[in-house]
Amino acid sequence: MDKNETSAALTLLLGVLIALSALGTDLYVPALPDVAASFASPVSAVQLTLTTFFLGLAAGQLVWGPLSDRYGRRPVLLSALGIMLAVTAAAPFMPSIGALIAARLVQGLGMSGGVVVARSIVRDLHAHEQAARLLARMMIVFSIVPIAAPVSGALLAAHAGWRAIFWTYVLIAAGLLVAVGTGLRETAPAERRSAHPAEIARGLGGILSDRRFQAPLLLFLSCQMGILAWVASSAFTLAHMGVPIDAYGWMFAGVMLGQIAGAWVASRFVMRFGSARLLRGGSWLVLGGGMAAAAFAWAGAEHWLTMVAPFSVMLFGTALVIPSATSLALSPFPQAAGAAASLIGAIGFTAGAALSTLLGALFDGSARPMASVAALAGLAAFAFERLLAHGKR
Repeated sequence: MDKNETSAALTLLLGVLIALSALGTDLYVPALPDVAASFASPVSAVQLTLTTFFLGLAAGQLVWGPLSDRYGRRPVLLSALGIMLAVTAAAPFMPSIGALIAARLVQGLGMSGGVVVARSIVRDLHAHEQAARLLARMMIVFSIVPIAAPVSGALLAAHAGWRAIFWTYVLIAAGLLVAVGTGLRETAPAERRSAHPAEIARGLGGILSDRRFQAPLLLFLSCQMGILAWVASSAFTLAHMGVPIDAYGWMFAGVMLGQIAGAWVASRFVMRFGSARLLRGGSWLVLGGGMAAAAFAWAGAEHWLTMVAPFSVMLFGTALVIPSATSLALSPFPQAAGAAASLIGAIGFTAGAALSTLLGALFDGSARPMASVAALAGLAAFAFERLLAHGKR
């Protein structure tokens, strides 16, 4: 493969792999009320199936990334997908909400391999704006999942119950195993890093302490917190507004259309205008969308459009920011792309687990907790973009 060109097939495969984290939530979230009814569990307990999934994603990042630097992207990815397949096939038979919470932890561990290895492969192939362009193209594929998954999840939950969602995950895992096994070549550098725990810890610490990594990471995390606020709380919030489960799927998809539109814009214009301009414009949109959502929520607005419209704008902005911020964080570490990608994911999903738990505890039937987090995420994204731009000057 030409170093400067990535095939459509590989872009599609990488896009699906990086979308596994979204698939693990967006297909499942519409079924949360059905899971609660099935196990006669409170909202806070069912919310833990999201929390442990995020924890599994976070822990898996720290495992798969360094291992892929040592043993190669392909074998590590196959191992992670094998774990995903096995635990997902067992999940429909879980006898209690506690068992399902544990299964979701292991499912997140397996799915995280796709996310971290896909990002590592991007850095193996490209750097800077070229990497940002590939990441944006992958994000277009990624964004199709949040459009199709909630609609599909809502239909499956409404007509076949929450267990049908896990059988869908089984089919996806099996398909990815075949695609990776037959169509992915090794891209890791020939010089392999040590897999000794002390060396891994030293390498992760060195990356984390590097200012070239810290600033784009903080900007990435701010945007991800805005996205996760919507993912974790929108089902219960809109249900309280009187939105039925099948209609919620379409509303969730409508918000994600903002993300896919932003990813398309980023893929088309990052080479022309550069990462800095996209980061600036995207951070303004994230700020505006988050503040608008909070203003409507605290004003007592009860119409679903007062949440769907601001979050659509916000996610458009995150799609402008995330590819360039990720590229900036990975570019300084060509020999440790797996470890750097691990840190991005591990920190992001740990924060996501904490945020999911917090939103579950704070849920009061209104949109105020979700919208307040979105506003704070917007303020943080704007502030960290300004700090990043100042540092580059």
